[in-house]
Amino acid sequence: MSKKRILYIEDNFENRLFVRRVLESIGYDMLEAEDGQTGIALAQAELPDLILMDVGLPDIDGLETTRHLKQLPAVANIPIIALTANAMKGDAESAFAAGCDGYLTKPISVAALRAQIEKTLENT
Repeated sequence: MSKKRILYIEDNFENRLFVRRVLESIGYDMLEAEDGQTGIALAQAELPDLILMDVGLPDIDGLETTRHLKQLPAVANIPIIALTANAMKGDAESAFAAGCDGYLTKPISVAALRAQIEKTLENT
């Protein structure tokens, strides 16, 4: 069985590097995009098993990127987990309303990230 591939759409290099190290250490391959437009194109081209989505992207935000992905038949069923520094009341609900399947706040806990990924992939 081949490794699961996870696309991380995140504009911050340090966050991408951290998540890459975590994912590779637990057996996943990671694709990465720095902005929403690139992420949408990469998702369509590579069809990853899961998408990790930063909410605060520079071009189109992560929630809008999620809504766009969920309208594209080829990628609409790929689960998306929102990763965000936004932890205000209603932020999780907004992420789920946009089509996210999971929600984690930054700073990212390695244990929480792993658990959320495994739970999400089990349900697909």
